[in-house]
Amino acid sequence: MKYWDLFISFAKVGVMTFGGGYAMIPILEREIVDRHSWATNEELMDYYAVGQCTPGVIAVNTATFIGHKQGGTLGGIIASLGIVFPSVVIITLIAGILTNFADIPAVKSAFAAIRVCVCVLIFNAVLKLWKGAVKDKAALCLFLLVFGLSVFFDISPIVFVLACAIAGIVLTQMGVRGK
Repeated sequence: MKYWDLFISFAKVGVMTFGGGYAMIPILEREIVDRHSWATNEELMDYYAVGQCTPGVIAVNTATFIGHKQGGTLGGIIASLGIVFPSVVIITLIAGILTNFADIPAVKSAFAAIRVCVCVLIFNAVLKLWKGAVKDKAALCLFLLVFGLSVFFDISPIVFVLACAIAGIVLTQMGVRGK
């Protein structure tokens, strides 16, 4: 039953996730944190951060981490299959239809509006991440530094995550951040 719950829960996330990995954060929180208590908000954000730095799709990586936590290797595989299954079905259907309708003005307008909606979903996810992550002056300084560097330089997210991990350890050891 646990494996079925993993598959169905991640399939729900997969079917409701429009706009990519960042847009799925509110849906993941509702399903994984609030409904099942499979992870805390902090754990979810940690999985999400690591998922962004590892090869592959963020959604699949995050599902794999949570599934593995709940059911070992098989749980990770089942959660991953659950999150991709709806996309495979939907994309296959859309690919068969979209090529015939992509040039219709109403379809173009619909996709333009969907992009606006996705921006709002991502912005809401960023606000939630902000509230959970930027809790002191040291975190604010790290945020501003990484934000500034990411705007002006083409630096890999992996470099940012590793540098911030090291900074977090160093700042905690120095007593600048709470342990």
